[in-house]
Amino acid sequence: MAPITEVEGRRLALSNLDKVLYPATGFTKGEVLHYYATTADALLPHLRDRPLSFLRYPDGPDGQVFFAKNVPPGTPEWVTTAEVPRSTGAARMVLVQDLPSLMWAANLVTEFHTPQWLVEAPSEADRLVFDLDPGAPASVVDCCRVALWLRERLAEDGFEAHAKTSGSKGLHLLAAVRGASSERASEYAKGLAVEAERALPDLVLHRMTRSLRPGKVFVDWSQNAARKTTAAPYTLRARPVPSVSAPVTWDEVAKCRAPGRLEFRAPDMAPRLRDHGDLLAPLLDPERAATLP
Repeated sequence: MAPITEVEGRRLALSNLDKVLYPATGFTKGEVLHYYATTADALLPHLRDRPLSFLRYPDGPDGQVFFAKNVPPGTPEWVTTAEVPRSTGAARMVLVQDLPSLMWAANLVTEFHTPQWLVEAPSEADRLVFDLDPGAPASVVDCCRVALWLRERLAEDGFEAHAKTSGSKGLHLLAAVRGASSERASEYAKGLAVEAERALPDLVLHRMTRSLRPGKVFVDWSQNAARKTTAAPYTLRARPVPSVSAPVTWDEVAKCRAPGRLEFRAPDMAPRLRDHGDLLAPLLDPERAATLP
């Protein structure tokens, strides 16, 4: 019988707390739940009002890994859900609005993935995202070079860019946008990816062709499409170790000379939040959003 825990007045059955989910480090499900509980103040604002896709790995990253977009069976009635438009018709999806909902979702063992729009305005993008994905032997060091170029280019159009690790091999760049459809945001992002390839032809690739990727950084602009999602800030990833999609400073990006400098795991996040706060907090301020040119 799973122990019952009360979180802000909600009763939760949290199961298999001693189960090792990351065998390389011995990180357990209980530690996953503790991580999300202690990171909630920074994480929740980036999840709130966004319909979530869950990448679930209940037996750890070496077990079955699968995406769940619809409301899972057995979802408590107090978890907020919403009808979300899709090309094949509406679907009901979960919104993680508070700590009890976060802990319920974390108990399913999930990565959190969000679209670049809010549930009340599914046709309007509020974030731009660029996923910088290195093809070996390129690494996150090369992604940093591309990120710095994109930061300057975005600034020319009035955008304040922010960086986070993907939690895997690359970097994500985000900027707050207003007054644009997802289609227009995708078009703009693609244009910048093409510009980056022209400016850095030996390093950047904007096309998805896998055979062209070795040694290049693929600037994936397509995640701006309304149907696409990106790993949320602070989410754990289904990797061999409990790696985190961690916000980073531009100083860290500029000084990165080895991939290990931008690898962060769950235990790293509490001291980083104490030192830096939420580096992505400006994305949540409507006054700092820019309009597309």
